[in-house]
Amino acid sequence: MESDPLDRFLLQGAKDTVPQLSQERYKGQAGRIGIIGGSLEYTGAAYYAAITTLKVGGDLAHVFCCKDAASAIKSYSPELIVHPVLDVPNSLELMIQWLPRLHVLVIGPGLGRDKLVLDSVANLIKYCREHHTTCAKPLVIDADGLFLITERPDIIQDYPHGAILTPNAIEFSRLAKAVLGETWLPTPHPKEEKVRNLATKLGSDITVLHKGATDIIAKGDSAAVLKCSTSGSNRRCGGQGDLLSGSLGIFYAWALMSPGSYPASVIAAYAGCRLTRECNSRAFGRKGRSMLTTDMIEEIHTVFEELFETH
Repeated sequence: MESDPLDRFLLQGAKDTVPQLSQERYKGQAGRIGIIGGSLEYTGAAYYAAITTLKVGGDLAHVFCCKDAASAIKSYSPELIVHPVLDVPNSLELMIQWLPRLHVLVIGPGLGRDKLVLDSVANLIKYCREHHTTCAKPLVIDADGLFLITERPDIIQDYPHGAILTPNAIEFSRLAKAVLGETWLPTPHPKEEKVRNLATKLGSDITVLHKGATDIIAKGDSAAVLKCSTSGSNRRCGGQGDLLSGSLGIFYAWALMSPGSYPASVIAAYAGCRLTRECNSRAFGRKGRSMLTTDMIEEIHTVFEELFETH
């Protein structure tokens, strides 16, 4: 299914990071991911991201959400570990005690834009930035996490532990205005140099994944720009980006555990794009206009087997 040698190289790089199933392993070694999101209005987004990390092959998924979202998210799946802490006064204190147990944080799915919650997330990122030895957490930032970055770019500027930002066309244009002071009209076909310019400005360890007709991936310290345009469909429904961010979280954790010739964030971004686009294509083939993100989640096992299992 790969279209050129670089695609095959990146796909092989992703395969090489996938942990082998073994009776010698213990729970947690294949990835413990924290999802920072989930509000009263948007409970599904946090669920989609969290359940995707497990369906792809992670061991544990923690959801740090608002109090009013917790019961709904728990009811969606008993596999998720749910912490209703985002909108309480001592939220940072409650979250940081869990950070040493987590490999990657996915920030944004269903987060909402409540000021108290956004301040809590900003403080969490600041804490991770400053505590290098115990809480040096790589980040995936999506959805309203990107709104926070647009409002306060300094939060992620030169973040030292690695971060993947996943803007769509509208989110990208807002980030460009906030970070570069440039007005770019939203388009599903952005120029590659624009994606690279944003990544470069944000810092050497920041990777920007522009979601569109072709997904474009650029890391701040590299002149190279990668693209992923295989598969997919014309159907756009709520939750597809959450599936992507969840898959990025676990692929990022694996790539950091098994470093290769390409940066972990780039391998993770490419793997997440390939998986999501193929799940979209397969689900659309079955359901057409009726396709929902739940249909895409059902495709994860088959697609993962075909793309990433080495057997």
